[in-house]
Amino acid sequence: MALAATHHAHATAHHAGHTAHSAEAAHAAGALLIVVTTEAVSYGLLKSPGEMGADIAVAEGQSIGNALNFGGPYIGLFTCREKLVRQMPGRLCGETVDAQGRRGFVLTLSTREQHIRREKATSNICTNSGLCALAFTVHLSLLGETGLRQLAEINHDKARRLAKALGAVPGVEVLTPRYFNEIAVRLPGDASQMVEALLEDGIVAGVPFSRLDPTAGLDDVLLCAATETTLDADIDAFAQALARRIAR
Repeated sequence: MALAATHHAHATAHHAGHTAHSAEAAHAAGALLIVVTTEAVSYGLLKSPGEMGADIAVAEGQSIGNALNFGGPYIGLFTCREKLVRQMPGRLCGETVDAQGRRGFVLTLSTREQHIRREKATSNICTNSGLCALAFTVHLSLLGETGLRQLAEINHDKARRLAKALGAVPGVEVLTPRYFNEIAVRLPGDASQMVEALLEDGIVAGVPFSRLDPTAGLDDVLLCAATETTLDADIDAFAQALARRIAR
């Protein structure tokens, strides 16, 4: 039995506390806690799933080292407690030293099916996934612990500025009380039509919620994100163009 708790891009200290309580409840019931994260950069500011009691953690790692690529391929992150390692799909690489004492990495653990019974293998590594993993590793290595923390701070600061700017536009309501680098706002009209209109002004406004779920009845909701690539001037231009379009 497993209890899944979503720890996503809108993560805050509030969610961290909630995850810790969920871990206690899951373990008391003899269950495992699985934490799912959609924005790996947020962990530059947050405790890790392991610190909050998770047994298994999975995440989307696209924002570290990988472009959007029109929706893929991306990179999935997977980790677990040591006691569960032998039940993991895939292969594990570990750090070691060679005969000359030089640091190196080797294939430490993989199931025999990977080599002799491929039809029963639990994973497959192809060129695309290998390149995504390499890009992720290079970027994260260059960032380091301090860089990842700074990157997360910039993301959150940009999102706060975006929320403040859009919230000041008459007729716009910021719906997301807690967030990392993504917010949802309610517009006074159809969000899809507003996105199309803003494209004429050279503004890529965001994703209408109706594009993700046409049946939700949230046609006036727009999803927006701000990252380290977002300039203050971009936010100002977005808010000003949105205000002009609403005022027409």
